[in-house]
Amino acid sequence: MALVASQVGGKVRSLLAANLGAAGAQVASGCGIAIPALSAGQVMGGNVAAELAEKSVGAHYPLFRVSCSKVANTLREKFRTFSGQAEVTVEALVTQDRLDGIEDQLHGCVEAVTAVLDANRGDWGGGALYNGGYEVTFGAVKHGGKNFLQSARIVIAVDVSK
Repeated sequence: MALVASQVGGKVRSLLAANLGAAGAQVASGCGIAIPALSAGQVMGGNVAAELAEKSVGAHYPLFRVSCSKVANTLREKFRTFSGQAEVTVEALVTQDRLDGIEDQLHGCVEAVTAVLDANRGDWGGGALYNGGYEVTFGAVKHGGKNFLQSARIVIAVDVSK
């Protein structure tokens, strides 16, 4: 099951790294939300708390952390080794020195992530199938980063059959 988690998490990470820059530019021009240029270097793997990662490695914001948070082998398909779902979490983090506009910037980053997910519905290969659903949870602004830090969690479920 650990292999399923790393494969599905890696697939989401590679999709975001390859497409997030273009999606961010499209959101910024289409919605009028001011978000900085997004690049592949801002997409990272690992289930690490923002405070810990910032202190140990440093961070370039906006930051997108991708991790597989849950794997369930429900054996929906008999005679398969694995048949169930993997839950992948994308945590979007933004920071700035003023409160004004931080929530709009976060909403723009979430819109860019969901645009990449919407464009990549369907068969991901290797037995992974993404139906297009996601759930977004916005966190409160807190101290961190440049002064203020806000995060959002985008959770997606990927059907896996191996």
